[in-house]
Amino acid sequence: MGKTTAKQKISGTETLLEIGIKGIQEVKGKRIAVLDFRKTANAIAKYFVICEGASNTQVDAIGRSIEVFTQREVDEKPWTMQGQRSGVWALLDYGDIVFHIFHKDHREHYALEDLWADVPRRDVEDVEDTNDLGQL
Repeated sequence: MGKTTAKQKISGTETLLEIGIKGIQEVKGKRIAVLDFRKTANAIAKYFVICEGASNTQVDAIGRSIEVFTQREVDEKPWTMQGQRSGVWALLDYGDIVFHIFHKDHREHYALEDLWADVPRRDVEDVEDTNDLGQL
């Protein structure tokens, strides 16, 4: 029974991860990077998800979208949230997954990906805006 529970927990974490990424993509968050800490000793989370928005408003919208998607799809709320409303950086901590949302002008300054360059990383392709005004 212990194996089944562990497997369900991993499955739940993976599901939450993908739903959070969909929340980011819904409001066109860019440069999504997933850092995988599952094989890192003493890691504070299994995954960090890092992304960026083009404006203060978009940074806030990305955080709200992650909250809406995770609440609606898997009935999960963040344990803690920080930096909301600053428009520069926001953090949503779901325990196993921590979402970091940066304003594009501030992401390189904090360079979280560089701090953990030795952990496996998956880059998620940006969702392109399908609203082509040139066809009107």
